[in-house]
Amino acid sequence: MSLLALLLLGVTGCSNALYYMNVLSGHAQLLNAQRPLAEVLADPALPAQTRKRLESLQAARDFASRELALPDNDSYRSYADLGRPYAVWNVVATPPYSLKPKQWCFIFVGCISYRGYYRREQAQTYADQLRAQGLDVQVGGVRAYSTLGWSDDPLLNTMLYRSEARRVGIIFHELAHQQLFIKGDTTFNESFASLVEQEGVRRWFLAQGKPASYQIYMEEHQRDVRFKQMLLQTREKLQKLYRQNIDKKQMQKGKERIFSELKQIFARLKKNQPAFSVYAQWMAQDLNNAHLALVATYYEDVPALRQLLKAKQGNLRAFYRAAGELAHEDQQKRRILLRQWAKNRL
Repeated sequence: MSLLALLLLGVTGCSNALYYMNVLSGHAQLLNAQRPLAEVLADPALPAQTRKRLESLQAARDFASRELALPDNDSYRSYADLGRPYAVWNVVATPPYSLKPKQWCFIFVGCISYRGYYRREQAQTYADQLRAQGLDVQVGGVRAYSTLGWSDDPLLNTMLYRSEARRVGIIFHELAHQQLFIKGDTTFNESFASLVEQEGVRRWFLAQGKPASYQIYMEEHQRDVRFKQMLLQTREKLQKLYRQNIDKKQMQKGKERIFSELKQIFARLKKNQPAFSVYAQWMAQDLNNAHLALVATYYEDVPALRQLLKAKQGNLRAFYRAAGELAHEDQQKRRILLRQWAKNRL
């Protein structure tokens, strides 16, 4: 999956100014490392596997604009090898007895629920500072991000997934952020990009004449959905606990019990269905509220947006226009409309 990093923003305060200087420096280094894709593909020293994946992404980039009506610009038409597994590392934090994530607010994009770093050690240092304040914290690697058209984003080595569906899907997802972005509404933005990604992958495989590959993608997607549902059920248990009028000692014991139950449930699931072992490394972490804070972000509004796409007879341009009208509504009205759409009341 992918998260949106924040770049090119104004700032006040010495500590924030230093943060933004590091962010701008990291993005500048990324841009300096890029080379035109045609030049990269013409390099005889390019590994065969990398060549094959880049050629697939080049075709997917053209498909995105031609068939999915996504922005036709120079984003993802160059390549940069960062020499690391992730483009950025995001820090998420919550209070110890709440699932509401800490917000960081910026001039051009509003408030979001994470803070990104180009260097893992910087992310860890900031995470340690938040832990010292008593917060639950997670540091997670992110393979790609969008600058929302402020600069031409390159393809990255971190985007070269083994799975073709994930490779092309990340292109569609990030371009969807350029197509539509509502300031301050992370859940809508990520859900919109996820819906475009899912629909784009479906159309890509159908156009490629690869129904078997699409079936594999759908099986993986359904597995992801089931895993997320398990996490959402744990969130509900925690939210119910945190609403109780009990002392912190009792609440802490309840919290530990619920996370222990989550690990037990996953262990049984993995034993019965070995395919779920792909989540074993993530589940092996010392899980806390921050790991569950954003679990619904990429999916919560997808059912509503899928109904909207259906109402537009699959016409993506019409869908983008209709979804874009939500940008003119305040967030409360937007949530009401999305709930209505999810119930087929368009």
